[in-house]
Amino acid sequence: MSGARVFLRYPCLEDQEEYLALVRASRDFHRPWEPIPAQGVPHAASPEGFQLMIFGSASPQVERMLLCRLEDGALLGRFGFNEIVRGASLSAYLSYWMGAPFARQGYGREGIELALRHAFEGMDLHRVEANIQPHNEPSLALVKGAGFLQEGFSKRYLQIAGEWADHERWAVTIEDWQERHNGEP
Repeated sequence: MSGARVFLRYPCLEDQEEYLALVRASRDFHRPWEPIPAQGVPHAASPEGFQLMIFGSASPQVERMLLCRLEDGALLGRFGFNEIVRGASLSAYLSYWMGAPFARQGYGREGIELALRHAFEGMDLHRVEANIQPHNEPSLALVKGAGFLQEGFSKRYLQIAGEWADHERWAVTIEDWQERHNGEP
């Protein structure tokens, strides 16, 4: 799935070196927002963490995609759909991150549009939710720009850097997305 400057694709084992280098280069950038892995779960910057990301995608409740630059194929970041629920819900939680060297250059805006197109047209979801810390202004701007609406507030929702952090709940439905795009992504 491609846009003007970026494309989304599924990760593969050959991505390990580039992915790990980007995660490591972005560690300080993401520290305020990233949960600490649970005990026994490998860190994302380790080969085991990368392989968990790849093989965890084999679960029907998880889908991971890499955001890459069209001009050279460089890995820029990642989008993930977590806790995918079928049946009456047809929903998922969206997670994402941008590598520090590529942040605030518009790649994420284009990437989230591709991710939503994939969610609603490729995965046949009805609703996508993102949970964001209230002081994560770049992430809030990203979902607002993509048409998400704030639905609520979750007190002490996730453990971040050893502390329970509040999060705002944002969501977009296929109807909202279609209206925003007048049926065209």
